[in-house]
Amino acid sequence: MKFRLLFFGFVLAVAAQAENFTQYIDPRIGTGDHGHVFMGANVPFGMVNAGPTQLETGWDWCSGYHESGKKIIGFGQMHLSGTGCGDLGDIGLMPAYGELELSREGLASEYSHDSEVAVPGYYRVRLDRFSIMCEMTATERTALYRFTYPKGSNNARIIIDLENTIGDQALDTRVMPVDDYTLMGYRRSHGWANDQMVYFCMKFNKPIHNWLSEGPNAKYGEATFMVDPGDQVMVKVALSPTSEANALHNLNAEQPGNFDFDAIANAAIAAWDKQLSRIKATFRTERERTIFYTAMYHYMVAPQLWNDVTGDYMGCDMKVHRGADYNTLTTWSLWDTYRAAHPLATIIMPDRMRDYAKTMLAMYREWGELPVWHLVSNDTYCMVGEPAVPVLADIILKGEAGDIDINEAYEAVCASMLPTEFAKVRRVPLRGKDYLAELGYLPYDGREGEVVGKSMEYFIASWAAAQLAGKLGHKEDSVRFHDISMNYKKLYDRRVNVMRALDSKGEFRPLPQNFNPNQQTGDYTEGNPWQYTFLVPHDVKGLAELMGGDKALEKRLDDLLAASSDLGENHAPDISGLIGQYAHGNEPSHHILYMYNYVGQPRKAQKWIRQVMDELYTDQPAGLCGNEDVGQMSAWYILSALGFYQVEPCGGVYQLGSPIVEEAVIPVGEDKTFTIRTHGGSDQAIYVKKYVLNGKQLKGTTITHEQIMAGGTLDVYMTK
Repeated sequence: MKFRLLFFGFVLAVAAQAENFTQYIDPRIGTGDHGHVFMGANVPFGMVNAGPTQLETGWDWCSGYHESGKKIIGFGQMHLSGTGCGDLGDIGLMPAYGELELSREGLASEYSHDSEVAVPGYYRVRLDRFSIMCEMTATERTALYRFTYPKGSNNARIIIDLENTIGDQALDTRVMPVDDYTLMGYRRSHGWANDQMVYFCMKFNKPIHNWLSEGPNAKYGEATFMVDPGDQVMVKVALSPTSEANALHNLNAEQPGNFDFDAIANAAIAAWDKQLSRIKATFRTERERTIFYTAMYHYMVAPQLWNDVTGDYMGCDMKVHRGADYNTLTTWSLWDTYRAAHPLATIIMPDRMRDYAKTMLAMYREWGELPVWHLVSNDTYCMVGEPAVPVLADIILKGEAGDIDINEAYEAVCASMLPTEFAKVRRVPLRGKDYLAELGYLPYDGREGEVVGKSMEYFIASWAAAQLAGKLGHKEDSVRFHDISMNYKKLYDRRVNVMRALDSKGEFRPLPQNFNPNQQTGDYTEGNPWQYTFLVPHDVKGLAELMGGDKALEKRLDDLLAASSDLGENHAPDISGLIGQYAHGNEPSHHILYMYNYVGQPRKAQKWIRQVMDELYTDQPAGLCGNEDVGQMSAWYILSALGFYQVEPCGGVYQLGSPIVEEAVIPVGEDKTFTIRTHGGSDQAIYVKKYVLNGKQLKGTTITHEQIMAGGTLDVYMTK
């Protein structure tokens, strides 16, 4: 980090402050292997992720950047982080000299990692083809670029690229000058987000010497500038989901006045530092601290802002909604994040939960159900289940929903879970929920695939709906949802002791003579029978009973971790980070190690949790064993490093594990803090002798949300 600090005074100024958590972050972590993380400049949860888009394409370029990439085609204003699908990269800027072929390959320039500098809120790289130094920083809705041109010319240019992005197709574009310094336009596209609109406004610090395009609806524009050697052309870029006028309004609100790059960069770094200080932690090693705070950084990329400074936003109904009194959010990877990222948010950022809940209810009003995988005004319907239900239920059950209409929230849950009965308007695909209402599960001889994966996720959401119904006094609904959630028992095939698909008559799919639970089939979602057998976080004791008791579940957990890691030829690349058939690189496994607590074996949980933290998270580019999945991989590490994890999908009962922090202080409101302190920890002392909360030893292996948010100190005494 010191190497980076030597380059820029504004970074040095921030580093001189008493507490500077940004210095512990290495943005390179997760840019290798299959991490798919964003590289560039942004602020926490900002609309703008300004950074390089590389020439190379493919699964490992879902964010537009991979450590192995050799060429850059421009700097886009929007990028995903850690997803399993690619999109965005919209509104590219490419500084250059002379005539260029306006194509993906024609714009490309080689670069070197040696010229890259990346800290939260700031990114720099040199384009070797043109010897142009490119720097960028950001606010919530805007980016600021500084391009240093090495030689004088009246043909120094910046290409505005509305064609080349990350895996989508431009349908309608516009870019046009409105004065000598300003461009405005929009880009409409079709990709993972089916119908995406983004508007922009750009202002330059130098007058445009010449503007070239094939007309206002061209996919490229070229602004040329008169420069002397060493001149810097700077450009402010603002985005809006609603209009060009609002893009200009966002620009004037967030970057008024002069082009003060250092001031904007300092503010971005300070914004990161403020958010990172939600957990003030110390560690025994620099490696652990780097991994932890980089996880915090990745965790705070999304959900992203999706409204103008006026409160205007583009809804799921593709209509502009004016003046919302909350921050509308997007990039909801809920199948991943309901497991750890959202429970963590209820602890360290309860002030954001009103925005989460109000955004979800707006989506319900506009579209007819809660979000599944929301991206820039579209639901992609990526992944399975109803993952917003446990998130919304968790926020309400923990009392963090603010002033939302609880009755509407419950209506949204019912309409999402049982749309054939509760939905007011049929706008959305049923996704097998008619089978859920009729049979209690999805049959393999119906119209749906991945029926085990979908059914198991619906059972989890049904359990969450039951908890919310019970809390609100809807007793009959609570019983009904609970009964549906217990139907996982029907899928348990005792002949092979795994979850398998049923037909509409309740008969299992014929059992192959050479059945191998390591093999993924079309009945499972990014997993195989091994992993889905344990996808019962809502009823671990019931699963143990189903298997024959606590000892039987303990043995199955042992067998899972000791099984061969051979997945065969045909399996999703997401099944990664394997210990036996425990797949930490994908989310259905994330609660499994904590299940040892339920069968009286917390030492086994502690052993394996520490092994995952020590071996499957590193401080290198290949430091993630699977997709970051928009904060979920990092949230698992953060919670486990603190020493607890919410296994049940909502309600606030956390299973205790093996913390690696020396001390962690979490502000929990009203001048209260919750502090975790470990005593006697070492590389060998990874087991817990006792947990002491506010001077009183805890019985069992749980702590509640209420206990954490009341403040106090949890002392954890470690042993070999």
